[in-house]
Amino acid sequence: MKNKINTQALPSNLLTSGDVGRYCQTNVSQVNRWIKNNELKAFRYPGGHYRITKEEFKSFLERNGIPVIEDFFEDVGGLKILIADDDPNVVDAILNLLTKHDKSYRFETANDGYEALLKAGTFKPDIVILDIRMPKIDGLEICKRIRHDENMKADIKILAITGHSEAYSRDMVIESGANEYLLKPFDMKSILNIINNFYHE
Repeated sequence: MKNKINTQALPSNLLTSGDVGRYCQTNVSQVNRWIKNNELKAFRYPGGHYRITKEEFKSFLERNGIPVIEDFFEDVGGLKILIADDDPNVVDAILNLLTKHDKSYRFETANDGYEALLKAGTFKPDIVILDIRMPKIDGLEICKRIRHDENMKADIKILAITGHSEAYSRDMVIESGANEYLLKPFDMKSILNIINNFYHE
């Protein structure tokens, strides 16, 4: 199987249904069925195209006994970014922007606070883009837990975003452990500027 797959032709992190189909030697319709049946976790851009992270795809292969080509899943060293927001449109917009900005970025997403903490622990992101008003566990508590968890990266950056400035002031959010604070609605390029500033401080 390894000799039949050109891993150099596939993207470094986000995979399309076609990429997954080529790896598994099946067609796009079958991949989309896996996605629709919740066998393979994917997110969807506003235009309707699916994207799958390498982390999720590797987990899918392991669950189904499909051979894993380790070279294909090798850590390429790009920034790891966790996007946690219960609004899928916000998640899609941020993913689209950051993917276009730098294709080496690696992503995970979460749509509630509990999932955000789980992903922060397993994915070990360099940056968390975190909605403060989240279901199950709010962003303030997530910030505090990340800062007090010895298993997290010591220099992890947290960009807090919220549309509820009356409930979550900048001082409150920063004191909870966030590095930066951004109010919704925001100019998407503001996120790029903040990420760049994180690593040029």
